Amino acid sequence: MKLIESSFSIKNLENLSGIKAHTLRIWEKRYNLLVPERTGTNIRRYSLESLKRLLNVTLLYNHGFKISKIASLNENEIPELIRSIALKSNSEQVAINAFKLAMINFDYELFDTSYNEILQHHNFQYVFLKIFMPLMLELGILWQTGAISPSHEQFITNLIKQKLHLQTETLQRGKQSRNDLPIFVIFLPENEIHELGILYLNYLVLRNGYKTIFLGQSLQTSSLETLYTYNSKFYFVTYLTVEPNKDEIMPFLNNFYINLLKDRGSKLFIFGPQQAEIDSEILPNQIELFRSVESFISKYLEEPIFA
Repeated sequence: MKLIESSFSIKNLENLSGIKAHTLRIWEKRYNLLVPERTGTNIRRYSLESLKRLLNVTLLYNHGFKISKIASLNENEIPELIRSIALKSNSEQVAINAFKLAMINFDYELFDTSYNEILQHHNFQYVFLKIFMPLMLELGILWQTGAISPSHEQFITNLIKQKLHLQTETLQRGKQSRNDLPIFVIFLPENEIHELGILYLNYLVLRNGYKTIFLGQSLQTSSLETLYTYNSKFYFVTYLTVEPNKDEIMPFLNNFYINLLKDRGSKLFIFGPQQAEIDSEILPNQIELFRSVESFISKYLEEPIFA
């Protein structure tokens, strides 16, 4: 497990802030916005405090403040300005940067403030697809390059999960699903633990008035067979991020088809990056791949599926 980073390269800062390294060097030299340390081989390294300051500066800069104005602010003025005006912009990248700042500072209050401000202008589906998902893609890259730690990623992921759970609970309390519509079984296969995708899919299906059975992460295929004692048809939905791996994915699908789909009216819908490892040419008709939520909605959620 990686330790929390406390020293960053200028490339790390570029990746986290979206500001080119060349521009950062100009800001450093002309406005003294960053104060690097030097290694024995004269390579710049930046502290965690420098990173936090840069994310603040970037947020204001993307909000329309001139860099010369930002440089003239004292250290106490910048955080106050961030909290008062940062998320009054409709820019998705400004919102993403605000959530990055909340992550780096482990600041759940800034996360909530930012989230609530966005919800005043957009619905939750917009927030998740246009802000949270791009944010998580960026963070995945940043984690791999060592710019952030697992602690950062888990902090922000769990806050997003909290919002999904709240939205889902509201739907479950406020809507009655119709008994004549299909039941969606939402799960992750064995050893797959990245559940953010299926949490959103569960919310999405419920939002469109369908009933779901949400089973969560790392489920063995054999355990799903019990469902047929409850009903004769299901639409299984899963999101494959890293598992099954490329050597196991086709055997997994074959086993799933034989034990849960063959000679039944059920189907399996697959989302996620591991689709790239699937040979779609040999898939049975009861297994479908979806690269976008929009295509799934238009095909299966906008009108009743079962006759």
